[in-house]
Amino acid sequence: MAVPLEIVILAAGQGKRMYSDRPKVLHELAGRPLLAHVLATARALKPAAIHVVYGHGGEAVRAANPELGITWVHQAEQQGTGHAVAQAMPGVANESTVLVLYGDVPLIRPQTLKKLLSAAGTGLALLTTELPHPGPYGRILRNAAGQVTRIVESKDATPDEAKVREVNTGFLAVPAGKLKKWLSRLKNHNAQGEYYLTDIISIAVAEKVTIITRLPGDIAEILGVNSKAELAQVERMYQKQQTEKLMQQGVTLRDPARLDVRGELTCGRDVVIDVNVIFEGKVRLGDRVQVGPNNVIRDSTVGSGTVILPNCVIEETDIGADCRIGPFARLRPETHLAAHVHVGNFVEVKKSDVAEGSKMNHLSYIGDTSIGRNVNIGAGTITCNYDGANKHRTIIGDNVFVGSNTALVAPVTVGEDATIGAGSVISKDAPAGELTLTRAPQTTKPGWKRPVKKAKK
Repeated sequence: MAVPLEIVILAAGQGKRMYSDRPKVLHELAGRPLLAHVLATARALKPAAIHVVYGHGGEAVRAANPELGITWVHQAEQQGTGHAVAQAMPGVANESTVLVLYGDVPLIRPQTLKKLLSAAGTGLALLTTELPHPGPYGRILRNAAGQVTRIVESKDATPDEAKVREVNTGFLAVPAGKLKKWLSRLKNHNAQGEYYLTDIISIAVAEKVTIITRLPGDIAEILGVNSKAELAQVERMYQKQQTEKLMQQGVTLRDPARLDVRGELTCGRDVVIDVNVIFEGKVRLGDRVQVGPNNVIRDSTVGSGTVILPNCVIEETDIGADCRIGPFARLRPETHLAAHVHVGNFVEVKKSDVAEGSKMNHLSYIGDTSIGRNVNIGAGTITCNYDGANKHRTIIGDNVFVGSNTALVAPVTVGEDATIGAGSVISKDAPAGELTLTRAPQTTKPGWKRPVKKAKK
């Protein structure tokens, strides 16, 4: 029978070096809180339970992670990692294996943790690594036979112990029954006056429990975030991981160092992405999509063969195949573009459906509108969808030609094959197949002179 897994995530730290009113674990990495990354990794392991120990800014931490399946444990006073884990243990079954994770160490990978869990068995498994400059990390001390004897925190280390380069990452897996017993025996006789989780190692060794160590696949996995500088460092490492995955899948990145993926990006074949592009939420790019520089794309789908020119903002939009978007276009939520649609420079489209082959190439606002096939929207055309209290819809049939600088005052319908003369204000339905325009007759006033500036005295 498989031993159930229960995960304890320590997320109570204040993060004084962040110099922020926000709890440390709520600072964002790639658009999501640090803790959200750790929770996603925890769920990937399919545990029987997840216990999150929270403290500083606790209600905000809980509110930011409203998902079901989390047991929240409040640590009123921060008295060290051993004390934090002990707060969660009353809710952990004795027959479980406990895996300890950290809410401010977001890049740990499920595959690394699986290796650690497979090593635990009835003993204790530690994730360790070697660093050229161990700094504040606890040192792993071994005997002549190479067996782990204890962990010494850097502030308590002797000069010789401080030279040890093998360090404790903090991640460990251990049977719950043993962990509960060892935690009850912890003392706070150290430089910090805290109950160190690492002190259970020497207790386990004294009981002749096997200590097994495993290595992370990458140093980035064990890096914690304690300052804005470290947050920026981890962000770059995360983005590097994302770009490496994309290039392995065949995506062409003009400069991998100038791309941010803040969510989930899925790409087809022969996709090309230029510099300074930001993807947020869930974005899917079809085959042969080209994304120019300086674009922001959030929660959208882009059909095969579509070209997105520079400096566009695209949000919650479905774009069909072989479209041409931009430059400087804005596509707002609930916009649906069929194939072969052109949305040009300084055009904004919101909550609208545009059928195949239609074009709006210059300086237009299209809101709350349904546009048929092969429609041409002239430069400067706007749909007047708001009357000051309510939004109204504009309907434009197939093969309509709308002249430049036209205002379509909703609710209004323009019939199929209609033509709207340039400069018109259309406030009534325009019939199909006819020319509709609203212009005053052109007049000339002979002898009229422009005003001139008065001479200065």
